[in-house]
Amino acid sequence: MRPNDISAHPGSPGAAGAAALTPADVKSILSGLLLIMFLGSLDQTIVAPALPTIARDLGNFDAVSWVVTAYLLSSTAITPIVGKLSDLFGRRGIIAISVAVFLVGSILCAIAPTMLALIVARGVQGLGGGGLIALSNTVIADIVSPRERGRYQGYISGMFAVSGVLGPVTGGVFTEYLNWTLIFWINLPLGLLAIYLSDRALKHLPRRQGRPRIDYAGSLLLIVATVCLLLALTWGGHRYAWVSAEIAGLLAAAVVVTGLFLLRQRTAAEPLLPLALLRHPVFRMTSTMAVLVMMVNISIGIYVPLCLQIYRGMSASTSGLMLILPLLGIVAGALSAGRYMRNTGRYKLPPRIGLPSAFVGLVAMAIGIGWLPLAAIGFCLALVGIGFGSCMPVMTVATQNAVPPRDIGIATASHAFFRALGGMIGVAMFGAVIIGLLLVGSDAGAPRELADLLRAGGPPPAVIPHLRGAFGAFFGGCALVTALAIVALARLPELPLRQSSANEAGGLD
Repeated sequence: MRPNDISAHPGSPGAAGAAALTPADVKSILSGLLLIMFLGSLDQTIVAPALPTIARDLGNFDAVSWVVTAYLLSSTAITPIVGKLSDLFGRRGIIAISVAVFLVGSILCAIAPTMLALIVARGVQGLGGGGLIALSNTVIADIVSPRERGRYQGYISGMFAVSGVLGPVTGGVFTEYLNWTLIFWINLPLGLLAIYLSDRALKHLPRRQGRPRIDYAGSLLLIVATVCLLLALTWGGHRYAWVSAEIAGLLAAAVVVTGLFLLRQRTAAEPLLPLALLRHPVFRMTSTMAVLVMMVNISIGIYVPLCLQIYRGMSASTSGLMLILPLLGIVAGALSAGRYMRNTGRYKLPPRIGLPSAFVGLVAMAIGIGWLPLAAIGFCLALVGIGFGSCMPVMTVATQNAVPPRDIGIATASHAFFRALGGMIGVAMFGAVIIGLLLVGSDAGAPRELADLLRAGGPPPAVIPHLRGAFGAFFGGCALVTALAIVALARLPELPLRQSSANEAGGLD
């Protein structure tokens, strides 16, 4: 099998003829997709400010973290599955179902009478939310050629930046001045508007013919493996020690079930994740880069405000505003990368410049986090944002460009899965590094939870002298992971960007 012939698995249905899309159709689809992406990304950030109030109203404070965890578990596990389903049955129906499930979950969250009911409802919401961003990127690949696709990545990155800032602010305002249930009710008008804008035009996209067969066994194995791994990452160092039998058992189960999943993919008539996709050098390297880049990017958003508040003595609002700089950097980097891809038909040069820039910014913070002026820290954070922004659209477009149009759904969703997995790994790993160094340096006087460092009165006195080493190690670790991403980028093949969309190709390679 040729490296790029990943659609040659047996039992694959054909595709219906593609209808031509008018500029009005493309505009309508893109408007709806951006709103759908905004809906999915907003819900990842709007809930956090409301968690203390939710725990006070519903009780069971010990379980409040599951309001976030339940959504992450279900949305991450379902992402590759909805991607494959969209390849089999078409994007329009799967997107509509995903939005509908997301809205039903939102309603259940808003009316939840107990903490347990809210956690279950968040799991339902995640089942719908898992497909929103991945499927939206897939449809953009259907209607826009890889070479032209980069120009839209700036819009997408800008939308994520806006939701990253607007989410916590909106959640805080709703919770403080109105009612926390509004953070879920607001999804209804946004979701209905998104469907209205995009659904009619989406019917022009190609659909599969024949009788597609769903790999139920593979889907179940993938869900179990993902949940075991994410539970280990979530509970490790918090509910259980990293060296405990519970965490070891979850990790072992994840490895064993992943092995069974891969064996299943060798024999399935319509594999959920074709093994040829995993063997493709472009997909393999972009997936590696996705894990590494998101390990750092998500961790920066969580631990930089913590560092600035407890080590540099900044207020919560000031430390939060500092995160606008890397978000703006991401937008600038993505716009530049998109323009380069459109003008040249190539994609490696922007991250070749951007990732080393991010590395320099992280090294500077690792060395000088204790004495760098605020302006210098902001400049370093902007460098990191520009570096990762130049990389993110390249990873997505390179992945979609390397696979046949018939497999764009599962390739895009799998890429989104690795991005989410990388974020979870980074948060768990760097949190363990910071707490571990604080515990060792302060003779076990540090708290077990990083959030406890923000309690009234500040961190324990024994911890304060060791904050410099802990957060310096955090930024140093981020720099090391970024260096690994640079190595992966060097091994990424650069294929010429196609100048036709999947829709123009009729859904076939």
